[in-house]
Amino acid sequence: MGKMKKEEVQTKLESLKGWKHEGDSIEKEFEFDDFKTAFAFMTRVAFEAEALTHHPNWENVYNSVKISLNTHDAHGITQKDFDLAEKIEAI
Repeated sequence: MGKMKKEEVQTKLESLKGWKHEGDSIEKEFEFDDFKTAFAFMTRVAFEAEALTHHPNWENVYNSVKISLNTHDAHGITQKDFDLAEKIEAI
C-alpha cells in the first residue's frame, strides 16, 4: 500500500470531521466526560485496530485521547490510516 500524496490526504480528510494532516500523520483529539469513558473508547479502538492489524499512536490524559495515524512501513499516510480513522469515527 503506497504512501498518499498531500492532495490525496486533503481530499480524504474532507469526509472525516475534526481530523487534520500533521506531518506524516492524520490526527484528532477526542474529549470525554471522564477518564473511565476515555479509557473505554481506547479499548474499543484497540479491538478495531487489532482487527485491521494497524495500530494507532495515541496519548491519553485524563478525559482526552489524542490519536495519530500513519503507516510506518510506508513512511507516511496510506489508505490503512483512513480505514482505521473511519472505524474510530463509527465508535
